[in-house]
Amino acid sequence: MKEYELTVLIHPDLETDLDAPLTKVRDIITGAGGKIIREDNWGKKKLAYAINKQDFAVYVYMDVELPADAPLKVSNTLNITEEVIRYLLVKVDLKARKALAEQAADAKEEE
Repeated sequence: MKEYELTVLIHPDLETDLDAPLTKVRDIITGAGGKIIREDNWGKKKLAYAINKQDFAVYVYMDVELPADAPLKVSNTLNITEEVIRYLLVKVDLKARKALAEQAADAKEEE
């Protein structure tokens, strides 16, 4: 299984009851054979441009592990999910993650 970063923009009207759309996204991931490593709700933010006549969206970031055939299944399902305005699913660059960790460790040592 490979690691991916998934950022989902959820319709702003669903901000009050965020559990239902997030459960739907979680079910999509686990249904495709993946697992969620970490989830972070960034809250409601203004979009750079209007999407589906919406100026705001609730941003949710997830670190997920998916098998080889799952990214296509997840993408196809998220495309037709009404609660999701946009999403971004990218493969984790392990070299960049390691470099950032080393950079943070070096900065900590200098303090």
